[in-house]
Amino acid sequence: MPGLIRDTEDHRAIRESVAKICARYDQKYFLERSHAGEDVTELWSELGKAGLLGVHLPEEHGGGGGGMQDAVVVVEELAAHGMPMLVWVISPAMIGSVLAAHASEELKQEWLPGIADGTRKIAFGLTEPDAGSNSHEVATMARRDGDGWRISGSKYYISAVDQCDAILLVARDEELSTPEKKRLSIFVVPTDAPGLSYQKIPTSIVSPDKQFSVFLDDVRVGPDSLVGEAGQGLRHVFAALNPERILVGAITTGVGRYAIEKASEYAKTRQVWSVPIGQHQGVAHPLAAAHIDVEVARLATQHAAVLYDEGDAGVAEAANIAKFVGAEAALKALDQAIQVHGGNGLSHEYGLSELWFVTRLMRTAPVSREMVLNFVAQTSLGLPRSY
Repeated sequence: MPGLIRDTEDHRAIRESVAKICARYDQKYFLERSHAGEDVTELWSELGKAGLLGVHLPEEHGGGGGGMQDAVVVVEELAAHGMPMLVWVISPAMIGSVLAAHASEELKQEWLPGIADGTRKIAFGLTEPDAGSNSHEVATMARRDGDGWRISGSKYYISAVDQCDAILLVARDEELSTPEKKRLSIFVVPTDAPGLSYQKIPTSIVSPDKQFSVFLDDVRVGPDSLVGEAGQGLRHVFAALNPERILVGAITTGVGRYAIEKASEYAKTRQVWSVPIGQHQGVAHPLAAAHIDVEVARLATQHAAVLYDEGDAGVAEAANIAKFVGAEAALKALDQAIQVHGGNGLSHEYGLSELWFVTRLMRTAPVSREMVLNFVAQTSLGLPRSY
């Protein structure tokens, strides 16, 4: 389907590689595994072997040496084939970016090659039941214990931890925090560490990447688990937040592309009163408007990825905007696609309704649309802080 994005030769090759793998592991496979509560292990392994999980990671640590623009192409194309993969955003993009930027050489060597080839995954442990969007109020505590730490607390809505070998855990550093200033540290904590457990959160989301509560009861970690500098965890975590928002833009615009393509094909072939329903402006115009919104969101996402790769200071604004417009455009496109299909839009056969809740989640997570508006109001428009 024609669009506004013009790929480079390299990006075209990446897109074609993803498409070939998706032809073997189609949406039916993805949804069957999701409904069964199973992982898409074979698909993940194929992506890793093809170098499509580490395209943006450093070559010296097993990656492809590319940038966020390459990651956007992979994630968008997967979603455009009906397979939005949250764990791609979390492990290769977010955690990979944090480790590449701030981890010790030992941690990089231990984890990045496996993340790049698909043999290892790391979840992200930030969100807590009572902290919400205010990361400064993280209550999970890391207490000094000899040359290491003991960590106690809980995390909430942690994606895909059951698939992961470790969690990049954000905790309040007891030794460095004061009543006036809370200091955070981040650690790579193995998921099989004594004292760590997790429990599935039942949701309406149809995805192989399930949600969990994570509990930490006096979990011991050594000095080699610390990422970056103790007490500087919040600053280090910011290395993950812009990639996260950019790639949510990629997931959502991919879903938008998928929905519009399915609806357009249906509108060309479905006939009522001897004419294709797409001949009627009541069907054609809303689809055209949804396509416009998705293409604008794709441009915003591409622009944010360029700024990230260039180290431009404006990337935070661009990443938040990409996340915002991507989620809004995808929801509009998916809703219209379901409407075009009529009752068939809710049939499992057409693979649209299953995408609704994971797409709706992107309006709320990883940062709510209201917090994006707060950010833009304060940093872009210079308006007074509202919180």
